[in-house]
Amino acid sequence: MFSRVLIAAAGLVIGTWPSAAAAMAVKFSWTGYPACSTASPAFTIEDVPAGTKRLDFKMVDRDVPTYPHGGGSVAYDGGREIRAGAFSYQGPCPPAGQRHGYEWTVRALDENGKAIASATASATFPPL
Repeated sequence: MFSRVLIAAAGLVIGTWPSAAAAMAVKFSWTGYPACSTASPAFTIEDVPAGTKRLDFKMVDRDVPTYPHGGGSVAYDGGREIRAGAFSYQGPCPPAGQRHGYEWTVRALDENGKAIASATASATFPPL
């Protein structure tokens, strides 16, 4: 990540400017989630920046990255919890007897649709 050093004119003050997209955190679990479901899992989102109007979710199967799982978008109301089933997509559905790694990327979007922060979280399905 790129940062610039700040030096104040009235003395030496060193710090960094944040990068264009701020950091935030996302958590989810596949526990109790049925295979091949089209309803999204529940998410916990932390450190969402001020000015966020929507959250954009996209899932990738790290074992078959070309499979079009898609994702969804939800209005952001300032809370930490995104309920299960908040959007529809093609859920994890690995072949019988296989476990695949899945990665969610969540982007915080401002009123103009510009990404102002992002976070990723990964887990295998089915869970152990």
